[in-house]
Amino acid sequence: MASEMPYKIDVHSHYLPPAYQEACRANGHSKPDGMPALPDWSPSQHLELMDKLNIRKSVLSISSPGTHLVAGNDELAAKVTRDCNSYAADLKQKTPDRFAYFASLPLPNVELCLKEIAQSAEEGCDGYVFLTNGHGHYLGDKLFDPIFDELNRRKALIFIHPTTPMCPCSPEAQAQGQQPTKAAPFAGKYPNPMLEFFFDTARVVANLFMSGTIKRCPDVRIILPHMGGAFPPLLSRFTGFSTLVPGPWDAIPEEDTQEAFTKQIWFDLAGFPFPGQIKGLMDGVGVDHSRIMYGSDFPFTKPPGVEMLLGKMDEGVKGMFTEEEIVGMYHGNAEKLLSMETVQ
Repeated sequence: MASEMPYKIDVHSHYLPPAYQEACRANGHSKPDGMPALPDWSPSQHLELMDKLNIRKSVLSISSPGTHLVAGNDELAAKVTRDCNSYAADLKQKTPDRFAYFASLPLPNVELCLKEIAQSAEEGCDGYVFLTNGHGHYLGDKLFDPIFDELNRRKALIFIHPTTPMCPCSPEAQAQGQQPTKAAPFAGKYPNPMLEFFFDTARVVANLFMSGTIKRCPDVRIILPHMGGAFPPLLSRFTGFSTLVPGPWDAIPEEDTQEAFTKQIWFDLAGFPFPGQIKGLMDGVGVDHSRIMYGSDFPFTKPPGVEMLLGKMDEGVKGMFTEEEIVGMYHGNAEKLLSMETVQ
């Protein structure tokens, strides 16, 4: 069935180099975010899946727990980040027609992130991957303003991937010495990617808008995973609240969010978008098909799961979109986005 559909550009796929797997196991992440284990991965396994499912190119990124594995250990973070980005740059150089990559950034260390942005740009990265929070510091916090200002200058593409929520998420609380702890009430009962990842994506969308980061950085292009997680039904809540109740946040008129969703933000189809989630994003938020792209979430979604979800996706898009729109969602939209020039 998959071979009858247009070829795909996969903007949400992951890689786990051997050195990264070793670092995760050695630093308490052998079962990341409550998952049963780190998944197996190799370039050959990835290419085998791509060939089977007619995926022409995969954009690789490091998933949660990211490359800053131990809070406060910036030396380890710098090494793991550099190892991963160097590995991805080499893989892209060897197989540029099959692999692209988003460079990892070791949040929350701003200095290391700025250094890595510059070096990875020189090595030919296609953008940058952020976790929703770095040890309790969330995207949109003022701490990260220098990073977003630099990415805005570069007109950079960023891919935001969820991770386990942390509290306190207030920079002020952390400055007073409160230590961040995992904020996942169902941890140990359900893996965090099942529910908590979607909630953390919603937190970041709200924080990026209400902190003024989106408006201040209009040239940063953003991919939100899993069709935006849990934010679509909450959009009118936080935008309306921000305009009705005064506080230390930016009021967000609805037209501001709509402008961002037409000019600055894209979404991927990784996960279970059909039948309900995609309608919530498109009908509820007003996101157009031209902002939606294919994502597999391999290898955290194993090959049988990727194939099963693609089958559901193929049937779902046939019932909702024209052939031209499907071509755009499966590869055209991603090709346009990835071909945009950035300032080096």
